[in-house]
Formats: sequence, C-alpha cells, structure tokens
Amino acid sequence: MDLDEKNQVIKMLGNGRLEAMCFDGTKRLCHIRGKLRKKVWINTSDIILVGLRDYQDNKADVILKYNADEARSLKAYGELPEHAKINETDTFGPGDDDEIQFDDIGDDDEDIDDVNSLLFLPSCSWIGESE
Repeated sequence: MDLDEKNQVIKMLGNGRLEAMCFDGTKRLCHIRGKLRKKVWINTSDIILVGLRDYQDNKADVILKYNADEARSLKAYGELPEHAKINETDTFGPGDDDEIQFDDIGDDDEDIDDVNSLLFLPSCSWIGESE
C-alpha cells in the first residue's frame, strides 16, 4: 500500500481542511499543511497529493497541489484515471452569465450641486443639520 495518493478536491471546508475523493472511491478529510497554507491556494476539483495516516484511514495530509499542466501530464502517463476531471472549477453557477451588465443611469448633473451641502465637519456634524 502506498503512503501517498492522488486525490481530487470535492469541497473546501475552511480552517485548512478539505474533503477529497481518492480515485479508488475513498472519501477522506484532508488537512492542509502549514507549509502550503497562505502560499498555495487549493480550489474545488484540483488534483492534490496526500499523505495517508497509518492510524486514521479516513484522514490525510495535503503534501502537494498539482497545477493543471502537471495534472494533464499525470493523466497522459496513466497515473490518473480517464474519468478524472481536470481544470473544471466553476466560478459561476449554471446559467449565470460571465459578463456583468451595467445600466445607463443617464445624466445626473443635478446631483452634483447637492454635494456641497453634505460636507463633513471635524465636529462630527453635517452642514445644514439642525441640533
């Protein structure tokens, strides 16, 4: 039995933990090592290398994150199964547009004159505000 395996991230749990699926069908709770924290950002569906624990079969430690090119190479060499999905992270939900539409708000020149009445004074009161 290998002491390390390649897994695919299923869900980020926060606090340096994630849920990953091994390609043999085992789901594991993985801990991101301190060396990788804040330096290597791991997302859902990334391919990672985990170190298995001798004393806890359902837990593992993240050793390495493969970038998309490395993961494609692993798949080409037969290290990853054909059903492994590489580089398919969704930032938008299904049916969402990738573009942001802005409405034309028109000519708002009349609001510019009101800016002078909203000056903030050091005494923490607004000009024109009655006590």
